[in-house]
Amino acid sequence: MMSIDEHRERILASASPLPPREHALDDAHGLVLGAPVPTRWPVPLFDNSAMDGYAVRVADAVAGAVLRVVGDVPAGSGEDPRFGPGEAVRIMTGAALPTDAEAIVPVEHTDLGVFTGAVPPERITITRAPAPAAHVRRRGEDAVAGAVVVRAGAVLGPWQLATIASAGHDRVQAHPAPRAAVISTGSELVAAGDEPQRGQIPESNSRLIAAALRDAGAIVVRTSTVADDEAALRAELAVIDADLVVMSGGASVGAFDVVKAVLDASGPGGGPVRFDSVAMQPGKPQGFGVASDGTLLFCLPGNPVSVAVSFEMFVRPAVRSLAARTDLDRPRTTMRAAQGWRCPPGRVQVLPVVIERGEVIPASSGGSGSHLVASLAQATDFAIVPADIERVETGDVVDVMLVATERECS
Repeated sequence: MMSIDEHRERILASASPLPPREHALDDAHGLVLGAPVPTRWPVPLFDNSAMDGYAVRVADAVAGAVLRVVGDVPAGSGEDPRFGPGEAVRIMTGAALPTDAEAIVPVEHTDLGVFTGAVPPERITITRAPAPAAHVRRRGEDAVAGAVVVRAGAVLGPWQLATIASAGHDRVQAHPAPRAAVISTGSELVAAGDEPQRGQIPESNSRLIAAALRDAGAIVVRTSTVADDEAALRAELAVIDADLVVMSGGASVGAFDVVKAVLDASGPGGGPVRFDSVAMQPGKPQGFGVASDGTLLFCLPGNPVSVAVSFEMFVRPAVRSLAARTDLDRPRTTMRAAQGWRCPPGRVQVLPVVIERGEVIPASSGGSGSHLVASLAQATDFAIVPADIERVETGDVVDVMLVATERECS
């Protein structure tokens, strides 16, 4: 059997970041910037007031001085009212600083304390003298024209998008979100709302995979369910236009494993996918390959817990890599086990768990069986136990991959 790390490294070697392309700023949230963004002009663009108050000459604005108010500059105004000794101009936060101004006296530092209406007062009395250039934002003090304000590789969140907009850009070069397709295979599958007959089960893997893909940052462009029919699977693959395809079911050694029959590189058709046994439980049967057009092909087991584990261990890091993210993996920590459980010999165990009072508890009393789908709804995270551990005892320290816990904190 191949190790988890070996299979992961083979996948990531083919999951190079998608080339950056131009995006409207409103569509770039969450993407990774592909080229540095310089500001088109100084930031701030002009000298402006950092406070609501009065523009003054420093020599006039001593404590107790009475100044005549001769102008008014709201934010956005292009006016530049001139004023002389013994005079002041009312000004709002962000408004352009009058040419004659040397400082701003906040309205709180006058006898009025607050603005009393839309019309400025005739006079104000200074209660606290300002220092030279007090509450003045100077042109270019944050960034000079041409300075890089957001560097390539930055993840475009609210702060970065606002900075880029303030730098005068409404479009950016960014790595696109990977486009993904999902195929669930199996003649036993029926739509979730249908009444299953003997031998049939509701199809759930496409929901699990599609939601996980979106959570990882991908755009799901197509989902489908295909019976155990080679021609039907080939027809479905032929119409997909995506950066990656995630298939579940039919990847093991069963007589009707259609995915393996169609895509196996060692089969008669010489397909693009190599199927391996990976030393993990659940999720031992895994397939991965690259189609002739560069599409990444993931072939996961069909049992839902195996799908969930396989996605976190292999598919999610590849999606993040395609998107040029550097944080490929969920965060991990260590916690003590609140109770003991058995582990499969010779394989890494990835166990759905619940965290209670800082300790981990298996989400199902049935262990880590790949069929225990009901336990997924209760689980928050995964305990990861090395292959040489045959049993976790109460109080043992175990590694924990934070899955739902990370989402709640993000």
